[in-house]
Amino acid sequence: MAVSRPTDKSDEVQRAPRARMTGAQRRLQLIEVARGLFAERGFDATTIEEIAQRAGVSKPIVYEHFGGKEGLYAVVVDREMETLLEMVTSSLSKNRSLYRIQQVALALLTYMEDRTDGFRILVRGDSANTSDTTTYSSLLNDAISQVEHLLAGDFERRGFDPELAPLYAQALVGMVSVTAQWWLDVREPSKEVVAAHLVNLCWNGLTRLDPNPELVGPDHVEPDHRPTDAD
Repeated sequence: MAVSRPTDKSDEVQRAPRARMTGAQRRLQLIEVARGLFAERGFDATTIEEIAQRAGVSKPIVYEHFGGKEGLYAVVVDREMETLLEMVTSSLSKNRSLYRIQQVALALLTYMEDRTDGFRILVRGDSANTSDTTTYSSLLNDAISQVEHLLAGDFERRGFDPELAPLYAQALVGMVSVTAQWWLDVREPSKEVVAAHLVNLCWNGLTRLDPNPELVGPDHVEPDHRPTDAD
């Protein structure tokens, strides 16, 4: 018995109509697409056409949501700053000093690991009509101010000059930030190991501060000081 073959038309797979995105969903999609392109190419080299094409929409849709490339870039930067600032601020406002240092390092490393595109955008600091407050350097300044406040109180309790707190705050935040940017490229060792070694350097140095440090010459001999229970 002959078996009838399906026609070409019936052979086609019937696809369910694609669900339409809500305005909020479309906006979030465009932000995520733009974040990847801005991180990959920078602000100047990214076009609205590329963003629209990657998102599968027309250019007018992008303009409708953000008014243009500058507006979209500003939203991307604002969201990244808000995310990173929340992580760093939270880590600075909880628990004792040793744990704070550890959590600040982990917060920055975790943000860089989870949102690498966003971090590259903040560090690159491309020129667009974004506020001066939405830059990575301004975030570091906020962190430095908070660390300075913590150190000033600690110095005063321990008999050190609290006016030196800004210097040490710059050194601490700078060390964590620069090390974190190095780690972003190498990704070794793990972020937990990096954070542990940063805390080791920060904390063990801070617990034995010399209140009047001076530069030493090439003939300087390090005293053989071994920690005791009293230390």
